[in-house]
Amino acid sequence: MRDRSVGGGETSPGRYRWVIVALLFAATAINYIDRQMLGVLKPTLQADMGWNEAAFARIVFWFQFAYAVGYVTFGRVVDRVGARLGYLVAIVIWTLSHMAHGLAGSVGQFALARVGLGIGESGSFPAGIKAVTEWFPQRERAFAIGLFNAGSNVGAIITPLLVPAIVLLFDWRMAFFLTGGFGLVWAAAWWAIYRSPDDNKSVSARELDYIRQDLPDSSAQMPWGSVLVRRETWAYALGKFFIDPIWWFFLFWLPGYLFERYQLDLKSFGLPLAAIYLISDFGSVGGGWFSSRLIRAGLSVNLARKLTMLVSAGMVAPIWFAQDVSNLWGAVLLIGLAAAGHQAFSANLMTLPSDLFPQNAVGSVVGIGGTLGAIGGMGMALFTGHILETTHGYALLFAICASAYFVALVAIQLLSPRLARVDTA
Repeated sequence: MRDRSVGGGETSPGRYRWVIVALLFAATAINYIDRQMLGVLKPTLQADMGWNEAAFARIVFWFQFAYAVGYVTFGRVVDRVGARLGYLVAIVIWTLSHMAHGLAGSVGQFALARVGLGIGESGSFPAGIKAVTEWFPQRERAFAIGLFNAGSNVGAIITPLLVPAIVLLFDWRMAFFLTGGFGLVWAAAWWAIYRSPDDNKSVSARELDYIRQDLPDSSAQMPWGSVLVRRETWAYALGKFFIDPIWWFFLFWLPGYLFERYQLDLKSFGLPLAAIYLISDFGSVGGGWFSSRLIRAGLSVNLARKLTMLVSAGMVAPIWFAQDVSNLWGAVLLIGLAAAGHQAFSANLMTLPSDLFPQNAVGSVVGIGGTLGAIGGMGMALFTGHILETTHGYALLFAICASAYFVALVAIQLLSPRLARVDTA
């Protein structure tokens, strides 16, 4: 064991843990660049490939099917092999699959590439949340998760600004090849930098004590079957089931909605879309900060998390009226507020596994929840395709978005009214 003695002049617990958040932020941004490119390129691909809404929905469905299967698998893998190796495997799989889109020439080939992307990307949040659980005390986890989850919005901002420029300079196939390089660079950096706090020479004794301030977890491994039957697991999983489909809807159909509703084109719809996700970044960071601030002020974890989620659900509700807004930038503000509400809700929801379970079960709980969320997304994809093909309107879809977060919070409250940690004895 190396010496971690602290000099008499040291007063700060140290800040190296925020380097880990920066790495996770970058990976999440790359994740969403790769994930959202299909939505951003939807009008281009529909024109080039002759797809209708149903064909696009099938491609989205197969991505979410693979994501659902991969999530629960990766969750357990990450608990077994750790965040370092688990995240490396995940990003290599999704990066190679992302680049394979540039070789696709049919709906079936795009669906196959999306399957690989879904399997790889399903490892991102189990590994990321596992890393935060290793590196942060409970009081800072929602803020840390909110920060790295803000990378999803940055990725969503970059994509509509960068990808159309690449398409206009080259073509849509080159866009997949060039953006794939981001993931390969990150994988090398992650493997070189990431270690557990105990094995990292840059972490002082004071910072390590700060990270380990919570009561120690049980060292016994929780069997997967034991995790599966806990009410607390399903509090998290049902929350994901109700809200994840809404975020998928934003990612995959929002570009097309703006394109059609406000008569935009490849050059003009990038800025409004980027503005929506810039607004949502405030929700991601603010939602995590707010519940962490409430805990520091003396509120219980239970009240802090749920109060923040209630406020977040209220931010999403006005999207019910989005289709009635005739002004583009009015719609951007309304949808941006909803996206911010989602991210604030999600930052707190994703903290629940580490609030409720020991470290050696966090990845499994995240995996189960992610799978249920992806299953909900699969249904939402097919439902959205059907509604748009038959009604050509978004009113019902926006109504579902407005109510989903309240339903999720009710489910969480019923299944875990006190957010008490599970008894593993």
